[in-house]
Amino acid sequence: MSEPVETGAPEAGRDFLRDIIQSDLEAKRHATVVTRFPPEPNGYLHIGHAKSICLNFGVAQEFGGRCHLRFDDTNPTKEEQEYIDAIQADVRWLGFDWGGHLYHASDYFEQLYDWAQHLIETGKAYVDDTKLEEMRAMRGTLTEPGRPSKFRDRSPDENLDLFGRMRAGEFPNGARVLRAKIDLAAGNMNLRDPVLYRILHAAHPRTGTKWCVYPTYDFAHGQSDAIEGVTHSLCTLEFEDHRPLYDWLLDNLPVPSRPRQYEFARLNLTYTVLSKRFLTGLVQAARVKGWDDPRMPTLAGLRRRGVPAAALRNFVKAIGMARAHSVVDVAMFEHAVRELLNKQAPRYMAVLRPLKVVIENYPEGKTEELEAVNNPEDPSAGTRRIPFGRELYVERDDFMENPPKKFFRLSPGKEVRLRYGYFITCREAVKNAAGEVTELRCTYDPATRGGNAPDGRKVQATLHWVTARESVPAELRLYNHLFARPDPGANGDLLADLNPNSLEILSDCRVEPALAAANTGAAVQFERQGYFCRDKDSMPGRPVFNRTVGLRDTWAKVQAGAKVQAGAARK
Repeated sequence: MSEPVETGAPEAGRDFLRDIIQSDLEAKRHATVVTRFPPEPNGYLHIGHAKSICLNFGVAQEFGGRCHLRFDDTNPTKEEQEYIDAIQADVRWLGFDWGGHLYHASDYFEQLYDWAQHLIETGKAYVDDTKLEEMRAMRGTLTEPGRPSKFRDRSPDENLDLFGRMRAGEFPNGARVLRAKIDLAAGNMNLRDPVLYRILHAAHPRTGTKWCVYPTYDFAHGQSDAIEGVTHSLCTLEFEDHRPLYDWLLDNLPVPSRPRQYEFARLNLTYTVLSKRFLTGLVQAARVKGWDDPRMPTLAGLRRRGVPAAALRNFVKAIGMARAHSVVDVAMFEHAVRELLNKQAPRYMAVLRPLKVVIENYPEGKTEELEAVNNPEDPSAGTRRIPFGRELYVERDDFMENPPKKFFRLSPGKEVRLRYGYFITCREAVKNAAGEVTELRCTYDPATRGGNAPDGRKVQATLHWVTARESVPAELRLYNHLFARPDPGANGDLLADLNPNSLEILSDCRVEPALAAANTGAAVQFERQGYFCRDKDSMPGRPVFNRTVGLRDTWAKVQAGAKVQAGAARK
């Protein structure tokens, strides 16, 4: 059964996690709130991580506490410095800072090893030689208890000796593991003697070859929280079944503090897959152009696409924190982006599919400057000067030789307004040998400078344009959803659901001359086209722009429809 799609923002007010924290502070269970964001450096962060980042750093700020950034670097076979650097850059871009509280699970390897020995000494852990496949089969099922390993009753002395030899590198990968001795009949499978340490002969990015035994995430996580004095360990719901093990380890080790784990629903978006393993596969198979491909749901991809960090924070705030699984309509995210950019993005004109216009009664060689508004939503943004001349480019889609009845743009004999400019009338369409329209011959009314006619006559269309001589050639990349269906993989094949039209490259576009010199990644609005940002692939004199989001706001229509329905229901 598919999960319900989120169709509206939660009611205003505190969420259940903030209520828990508030209650703990009022009861004086903690003097200071300490949270942590613990990414594994085996890939880039994605939009789902943004929810956790905003929560952990956000509640720490709200309650006057602190949030740690701690890398869960317990698997050296998958971790790279590239990912560590990217994660730090992403957290900072999102607007948060850990100050002096940057940690790594590897900082605690010696302490964790000592605590593992403590469990052995107290008879609560043992070294198991059972092969992994057999061990899995012996764990039992949800209706049948697990079966004990024949090595479960080894003496503490023998286990300490074997564990020490595991650390010394005497055994190959997979030969032995250290398991907790808990309850093979437990209803929670995570308590059926889980693995705490495994042998991995692999160099670690920070500790080199010092270690060849590494703790599992379950063993390192809670103890790292305790070492750092974390008060509220906030996790997504997939860790709910791990909480009894988290608590068991803290209860059976001499840890310096007692954190508590709380779970919330992870972010799920339509048309989006947030599996790090799958995203890694897309990168490795060159299905996308790297982790920062603007089609990727990674924070690096969103940043390259021009999504403002503030819009992402606003989106996370709007969806709220809950425990129930749901799927958020991606239109809600796009609405948050569009809403912010509408307020702050400067306006420019760009022609994506140019069609030349020659204004025959405009003086040859003459150029004049027209005044254009930078952002009608922000009067303080001021105005700019744009060149106007005899030869222009307009959108090819803005002309039809034989238009239908309700086509109000350019056609033979039709008069339209040029944005910030003049009224023009099409007199002739010039065609090539193949019968394709290559140029429009028009006339203009000099009395309509600024877009108004002194005689009060009206036109039904206003077109954007750029001059042929001063405009700059540019490449525009139009990004669409990476997946073609809202529920990728519902048919069992994620790759089959990849959208073959997720990227359209337009290489012969023209943009205002001011955009040639602008060297910023901040998003701008191309009037009538959408929001775009300059890409790092730009070259001198030939900028490249990525479409951040279009102008059409489907989410706003959904919300408006919901309000209408709610009003009708009240009547």
